[in-house]
Amino acid sequence: MEPHEFKLTEEGLKAVLPPLEAEIMEYMWKVKVATAGEVYEHLKSKHPEMRRSTVSILMNRLCEKGLLKRSVDYGRGGMRYVYSVTTTREEFEKKIVQKILDALMSNFREATYAYLSNIKER
Repeated sequence: MEPHEFKLTEEGLKAVLPPLEAEIMEYMWKVKVATAGEVYEHLKSKHPEMRRSTVSILMNRLCEKGLLKRSVDYGRGGMRYVYSVTTTREEFEKKIVQKILDALMSNFREATYAYLSNIKER
């Protein structure tokens, strides 16, 4: 997962993921494995206007970003996709911090060193 944009005004996951994708990942890290229907049921009270198809689309995007993977499951209702997390939240956050620091070092090396050295002194 490469952060394409870091939003300084947002908190937590919403700084690197769109808001609904961030909410989906929060839930997925709790449950580890779920269908789009289960995620939709979890989110619909907070987002009553949201459609189930929107959740499926967002979960597929999260698969494309490498945060989720999906497999096919067959049951009484026929075929369905089951999504699971590919990384822990901690691993994801570590990778984001590393990418951001690498970018800062590439673009603002002296200022980054100066700032980080001041943090150690506090």
